[in-house]
Amino acid sequence: MDSLDIHLLRELEPGLPLVPEPFEEVGNRLGLTGAEVQERIRNLKSAGIVRKFTARINQRLAGISANALVAWNPADSPHRDIGHLLAAFPCVTHCYKRRPVPGRWEFSFYTVHHGRSRDAVCAEVKAIADQIDVNDYVVLFSTEEFKRVPNVRINENGGNL
Repeated sequence: MDSLDIHLLRELEPGLPLVPEPFEEVGNRLGLTGAEVQERIRNLKSAGIVRKFTARINQRLAGISANALVAWNPADSPHRDIGHLLAAFPCVTHCYKRRPVPGRWEFSFYTVHHGRSRDAVCAEVKAIADQIDVNDYVVLFSTEEFKRVPNVRINENGGNL
């Protein structure tokens, strides 16, 4: 990694600019072409310096304000192990199985849903419940977000601050 890579990482830290050619835009700031920016990112990824390069959407700015965790108890369903069924729905962004706490919390499967309104998310969850034949579930909407993704700062040596 050289000083140009460090400058590139600093340019990329706040995210790609929302323009038709974001790599060209970043490259212009650094005296590189868009192709050179992409090649440097690939090299940093191959070297293990960059683990992944993904998009992170600010859901609230995109109008997605109804975020819910749904807890499912398939005890009375013919599909007791419903994890694969739940995970197959495109509207499910995360799907987990956890041990219930007998007598206190009987839910064993959890899905995460995002939508533009609580009514839309509830309708989506109800449709899933009907399809997988599970009537015992609870929808828990988020009320406040405390952390989503850690903010990583790069120092002059290429390490995290």
